Amino acid sequence: MENFSGILTITVFLPLVGAIIIALAINGAKSIRYFAVLIGVIELVLTSVIFFGYEKGGAQYQFVDKTSEWIPFDSLNVNYFLAVDGLSAPLVLLSGLLGISAIFASLGIKQRVKEYFVWLLVLQTAVVGVFTALDFILFFLLWELELIPMFFLISIWGSGRKEYSAMKFLIFTFLASAFMLIGILALYFSTGIHTFDMTELPSKIQTATLIIPSGLIFTLLFVGFAVKLPVWPFHTWLPDAHTDAPTAVSVMLAGVLLKMGGYGMLRVSVSMFPNVITEVAWILITLGVINVLYGAIVTLRQTDLKRLIAFSSISHMGYVLVGISSVAGAAGNATVGLTGAAMQMFTHGTITGLMFLLVGLVYEKAHTRHIPDLGGLATRMPILASGFILAGLASLGLPGTSGFVSEVLVFLGTFPVWNIGTLLSAFGIVITAGYILWMIQRTFFGPSIERFNNVRDASTLEAVPLAILAISVLVIGLFPSIISDVFQLGISPIIQGISDNAASVELGSNQNNLLAFIFN
Repeated sequence: MENFSGILTITVFLPLVGAIIIALAINGAKSIRYFAVLIGVIELVLTSVIFFGYEKGGAQYQFVDKTSEWIPFDSLNVNYFLAVDGLSAPLVLLSGLLGISAIFASLGIKQRVKEYFVWLLVLQTAVVGVFTALDFILFFLLWELELIPMFFLISIWGSGRKEYSAMKFLIFTFLASAFMLIGILALYFSTGIHTFDMTELPSKIQTATLIIPSGLIFTLLFVGFAVKLPVWPFHTWLPDAHTDAPTAVSVMLAGVLLKMGGYGMLRVSVSMFPNVITEVAWILITLGVINVLYGAIVTLRQTDLKRLIAFSSISHMGYVLVGISSVAGAAGNATVGLTGAAMQMFTHGTITGLMFLLVGLVYEKAHTRHIPDLGGLATRMPILASGFILAGLASLGLPGTSGFVSEVLVFLGTFPVWNIGTLLSAFGIVITAGYILWMIQRTFFGPSIERFNNVRDASTLEAVPLAILAISVLVIGLFPSIISDVFQLGISPIIQGISDNAASVELGSNQNNLLAFIFN
């Protein structure tokens, strides 16, 4: 036993223990729901303790749980290693916020209640585990664990083409994970590495003799993260999965699972391959601009509330790529850009989680998500209308909301490096304003429709998760340093590694490439 504080292990595996208890010992739908809420509340408390207990002036990695006795083969050098730093601590908190919100959103589930909450709690363990695992094998196992509950939650409790959407999600993400595993093993078997410790790998890779070129290993790992984010053209699984998933699963999918891709890029692609990331930064800005504009333009064409928000997520995840592309610039710009990318993951998680909760309640009460069939609901649903307005304004980046903070940081960090690319991605905000305001106006305002005369607003219980996420959107919008200062602590070592190993890519070195020329 090397180091074991225990709190991270409890935080990661408490939902799994709760799932086992529900499966084996608790009967009755009401008891299962109450127990799931209890687990969710404890999990939120634990994730809050971890985030607010993270000492800004302390060690880089805190709340360490590490033991070499996990797999009894010393030659493999596989450790049980959990810890948080400035990059992962806010995402752990995000997982707790969205986890309890998803549980509250699931209290109306009537079909196979026991199985549903078992899978939902297993999913919570997987996502929190990914953000805290610092052994590559443990990271990969938890990354893969997420696939199982997501598949069953969509295919059993979803709607529409739920089996098709679940299988499409599984195929895309499983194949991407295969690429990732090849990259992990290629690193491990390279001369001079022979470790899965993600805190040691950044320095070891720079001096190791790799069995295949570093650019190829980078690509293998990046594909795994790009599919999860998702990056165009690997994005097509997302709208189907969102549209057909139950509300709580959409909340977790958009709020946390997509962020696993962005987290992987920052933790692995940027941190471990500083020379490669600066060389391919022009590809990242190109893909980021495509994601932002393509996602926004396609969103304009949507008439289903859920599908509209799904495509908007593709657009907003493009800003993560745009922020990461700032690594090609000076250290100061890169720090701001990467902090903005990390902030975008957190703020998009709360904003889009709130929007999916609202869509679920509108559908439950109005029995339709088809925008042309809706209208005049604000007088009948003032709470839901207010929530939609707040979430919509935050999504388009209104000052005073959390969405504004993350996008401004991305633009400030990236503009000195990729002028035209940043301006094009900023134009995505204009398109976002168009589809958000159009959606709100068509859904909640205009003349009242007679068939909605008897619809009711959100109940007190239904308003609880809405309030949790709405408060986070406003608090982070008004006091962004609560999150941004912690993220910056996690970004600083990454920037130092880039400065030590690669400096920055000279813009002129890519002028012979048309796309690089366009976006400079």
